[in-house]
Amino acid sequence: MPLNIAMDGPVGAGKSSIADAVAARLGILHLDTGAMYRALGLKALREGLDPKDEKEMVALCGRLKLDVRIGRNGQTTLLDGEDVSGLIRTPEVSMAASTVSRYAEVRKRMVARQQELAAGQDMIVDGRDICTTVLPKAQLKIYLTASPEERARRRWAEMQEKGEGGSYEEVLSQVRERDRQDMGRSVEPLKPAEDAVIVDTTEMNFDQVVDTIAGMAGKVRNA
Repeated sequence: MPLNIAMDGPVGAGKSSIADAVAARLGILHLDTGAMYRALGLKALREGLDPKDEKEMVALCGRLKLDVRIGRNGQTTLLDGEDVSGLIRTPEVSMAASTVSRYAEVRKRMVARQQELAAGQDMIVDGRDICTTVLPKAQLKIYLTASPEERARRRWAEMQEKGEGGSYEEVLSQVRERDRQDMGRSVEPLKPAEDAVIVDTTEMNFDQVVDTIAGMAGKVRNA
């Protein structure tokens, strides 16, 4: 049976970068499920469609040409044959992704693909409902979180490094709004699974988080 590690948590908790590092440490693959919803959100914005129109988003999902390629060097997200791995990380796409991920039919189609990818290989999968819905039988479940203020600070710092505009206050407002959407949606709201280990990284640095999760995974693997 393949080793599956499920990781949930709110926006800005660092799930993707932490999962990448843990996967590298363990020599397994990493699937970033949020990138799939972000690709759909980007597609909607490019076509001038309203992400709040559920019927339109389900139809768009049906004709979405999305390919996720996972290798030892990380994940590449292709939309209509174009590598959009970097383009899907903007605040606008983030909010669109949060909106489209609320729709049951959209989630159903995405989850089926995610489960298919994880079924036959050792993999760490991160997203919003991985522990409870995508990989409910994962051997290790992690809920990665940090305070809204710390998550906003980290995201704002990344934006500054990239030369992007925006104030810390604006980023904090976006983080809180995203939390409100993700935790308040009627379909599979974001919350820790009952058997998940909660890892609060507010007072931890990157290496400490990676060491903690890799250590837990090692114990599970060797059990």
